[in-house]
Amino acid sequence: KISDVLQKSAPKPGVPADLQNLLTQHFGENRSVIEIEELQLSDSCFLPANDLTHSFSSYLKEICPKWAKLRRNHKEKKSVVMLVLCSSALRSLELIKSMTAFKGDCRVLKLFAKHIKIKEQMHMLEKGVFHIGVGTPGRIKALVEQDALCLNSTKYMILDWNWRDQKLRRMVDIPEVLYKHPYMLYTVYSLLLLVVLRSSSVKFSFC
Repeated sequence: KISDVLQKSAPKPGVPADLQNLLTQHFGENRSVIEIEELQLSDSCFLPANDLTHSFSSYLKEICPKWAKLRRNHKEKKSVVMLVLCSSALRSLELIKSMTAFKGDCRVLKLFAKHIKIKEQMHMLEKGVFHIGVGTPGRIKALVEQDALCLNSTKYMILDWNWRDQKLRRMVDIPEVLYKHPYMLYTVYSLLLLVVLRSSSVKFSFC
């Protein structure tokens, strides 16, 4: 069992190769070599991962030391400076609470489907200025594809990669995610590619 293996080995920070290997494993049989190559992102697109000694806020402070300036200068609607991708709405809410020491007085937008209609999120993005978006890959990707969320101002995309549940499983270790819902991995990665195409300055990281 995955939980048995994890109990016997020390947790390791996520690295770009982890995501690429999972995609190759799950989609390699159905796609050509060229299509697999198109899914690859350069390591230069990634910031150093959380070494598992940081809290969420302290990690964000380390990789984004000029956050106060970025926050002040951000005036664009329909956009955020930082996107945080999580496995669920509940996990998104936990991260929003845990980033209090980092975010300051900036505005955070919930970007998941649970109890929130996409039209409501589209309206909020159109009418207000938000600095951080926290949510699930599927909802964020839907907003981007409908041009409700613009990525030109996005500088950081954080993957909630190292978080583990009560059985010590990460998001990508859960069988229900890997085998019953493999599209989740593809959604995450296709969203990363979408961000790269629309914003050349964005950096990714594993928290």
